[in-house]
Amino acid sequence: MLTQPEQLMLRDVPEEERPRERMCKEGPSSLSNAELVAILLRTGTSSESVLQLAGRVLAQTESLKGLAESTLNELIQIKGIGPAKAVQLLAGIELGRRVSRALPAERAVIRSPGDAAGYVMDEMRFQSQEHFLCLFLNTKNRVIDKKCIFVGSLNSSVVHPREVFREAIRRSSAGVVCVHNHPSGDPTPSREDVHVTERLYEAGRIVGIELLDHIIIGDNRFYSMKEKGILPV
Repeated sequence: MLTQPEQLMLRDVPEEERPRERMCKEGPSSLSNAELVAILLRTGTSSESVLQLAGRVLAQTESLKGLAESTLNELIQIKGIGPAKAVQLLAGIELGRRVSRALPAERAVIRSPGDAAGYVMDEMRFQSQEHFLCLFLNTKNRVIDKKCIFVGSLNSSVVHPREVFREAIRRSSAGVVCVHNHPSGDPTPSREDVHVTERLYEAGRIVGIELLDHIIIGDNRFYSMKEKGILPV
């Protein structure tokens, strides 16, 4: 009995036409929805290529929206999708959701120390450990990105300028606002806080990316190194 010719296995597809190889060569935007799902699934079944399985998953869930709204139990009901493949699909969907939530509709503008403090106050004021993060700004003082550089007691050996400005250069930042919290609730800077600020300012001058401020967050209070004259105005 002859096998059905349409059941072409992925190993029979030329390498340059396989989803992973095409993504490496042409980028993810060149792939169809079925090809992207196939990469998440990784393998097909004994009678069906991963591309055929991916196409059937999309058909049975009726759309990408339907796939995104599917539960673990619903996915497992699809022939060829066991718990492992269902979890892989759901993980990919959840990552997409989180990326979407992380992209603000409009970038915040930092015009003053109060703007910067307000941007992170709710996130940082109740932290039980010190968190040192950076706001990376463009030439219009809009926040390009935010990243936590270090968690723990602040000192010049752990918060090194190269870590801060490497991230700033990667994002083509025009300026950086550094922020850290004091779990005690008192934002008054320590001698080490001032020392770290001075080192960061000098490093910024060298690389051409200005340290616009270093703000310490307390319990609904903040201290601006810029406002207090520790950084040049």
